[in-house]
Amino acid sequence: MTLATLADVLQPALREGYAVAGLVTLGWEDMRAYVAAAEAEGVPVILQAGPSCRAHTPLPVLGAMFRHLADQASVPVVAHLDHGYTFDECREALDSGFTSLMFDGSRLPLDENIAKTKEIADMAHAAGISCEGEIGFVGYSGGEDSAGTDPEEARRFAAETGVDAMAISAGNVHLQENKEGGLDEPRIRAIEAATNVPLVIHGGSGVPVAQRGLLSRGSAICKFNVGTELRMAFGEALRAAVNSDPARFDRVTILKDTHEPLVAATRRVLEGFKGESQC
Repeated sequence: MTLATLADVLQPALREGYAVAGLVTLGWEDMRAYVAAAEAEGVPVILQAGPSCRAHTPLPVLGAMFRHLADQASVPVVAHLDHGYTFDECREALDSGFTSLMFDGSRLPLDENIAKTKEIADMAHAAGISCEGEIGFVGYSGGEDSAGTDPEEARRFAAETGVDAMAISAGNVHLQENKEGGLDEPRIRAIEAATNVPLVIHGGSGVPVAQRGLLSRGSAICKFNVGTELRMAFGEALRAAVNSDPARFDRVTILKDTHEPLVAATRRVLEGFKGESQC
């Protein structure tokens, strides 16, 4: 069994200079492919259940799926709640077997974000699992604008919440389909100087691949969340599978054809986060 907490996989990453991918899941097909890719690359992986995933599949089912994959895997697998917005939601994830809780209080005033995140972190740590929080606000492509993380607020947040990982806003955007622009490295360096907690980049699909690699090996960013990039790869493979034989109607047969293309796309993502010790 290789079920792991977020701290289990991020602390070695921080020490040794690499990053771990937080891969956003939507169903069995992608989470299975993500674990297969991680095994092929010999790296840990964080399976993430975000709000859209949870709207489709209940948390107890997702927890069982994640834990089943971890039981069979040869690499560490983290069962992670992504963007939990309430105490009750985080509690349900814990009770469903998740090993990591991300509480998103980024829309709240600073003091309230700190207090609520600390409550979740204390609950997680009492149960022997991990907690990620967010300071600053990461916006959405075509939607809400970002608010960059203030280094002094990050210092307070890290010190007062006790989180195992801290998501920051430094030019990253959720749901971005291209890799134009990039991260604000001076802001990242200022946050690093003020804290010693592993840092997380949400919206990793929109970060240029070269910058992802450089920051994985040369900064405190230990976790990149990647969703859109791999959803696009899955969608392309699914369209090809459907169009290859219009007479096919069995979804299991069709979905089988998405596995290898998605594994290949995921391996390319994972390879870019490796450090020298993993190559």
